Amino acid sequence: MRIEFEYGGSRWESSLSDGIDLSITLQDGPDAVNCFWAPPVRYWPVESGSFVGSTARGGPVNFFNLTCNPHGNGTHTECVGHIASTPYRLGDCLKPGLYPALVLSILPNIAPNGDKMVRLQDLLLALNGRPATTALMLRTLPNHEDKKQRNHSGTNPTYLEAAAAAWMAQHGVEHLLVDLPSVDREEDGGALLAHRAFWQYPEATRLHCTISELLFVPDHVRDGLYLLDIQTAPFDLDVSPSRPIIYPVKPV
Repeated sequence: MRIEFEYGGSRWESSLSDGIDLSITLQDGPDAVNCFWAPPVRYWPVESGSFVGSTARGGPVNFFNLTCNPHGNGTHTECVGHIASTPYRLGDCLKPGLYPALVLSILPNIAPNGDKMVRLQDLLLALNGRPATTALMLRTLPNHEDKKQRNHSGTNPTYLEAAAAAWMAQHGVEHLLVDLPSVDREEDGGALLAHRAFWQYPEATRLHCTISELLFVPDHVRDGLYLLDIQTAPFDLDVSPSRPIIYPVKPV
């Protein structure tokens, strides 16, 4: 199946059979990606009387329970309900669809306090004069494979300058995707400046906008334009484990 769309005054096409999954698997156990000291993902079979929900243990089917913290255990997408005092559900904010999206590789800079930060000037340099798209996906460098198993807790990972998030809001970016645990500093006293700037909360809240964190953009994915599909589960929460899929495009 092919789809055509317009972006930047040009026509583009994409094959919806060539998707690239950017999500990190929710692995059971301690060797999975983790942040903010969240308990690790756990899967275990239901047991009731003589029944055990594990074919490996002689049961007729696999029938497992699951515990996870979407914000801390893997790739996830969140809405403004993550920081708002009013409850908002992700399913009411993220509208299904395909979005024009740019993949941008950015080398974080070292701030005077030693923090690693993606600044507004770094974002503008990566854009290189291109207009912002509905979605931006930031791949921070270096792009090591261990991002898919890294325990970020207590390491003060890279985060976004609030001015960069504010610029995105001002230029119509509705979906921000990063390979970081959070767009904000690990410990910031609850300020959450980049979250607030992106959602323009609480002054002019952008309810239809989302932030996805802890994805992984492989090296073979080149910087540039794609179509993006953000797949989520229908939880009654501000967040869901997610599966961002991008589709390569070419000029018509």
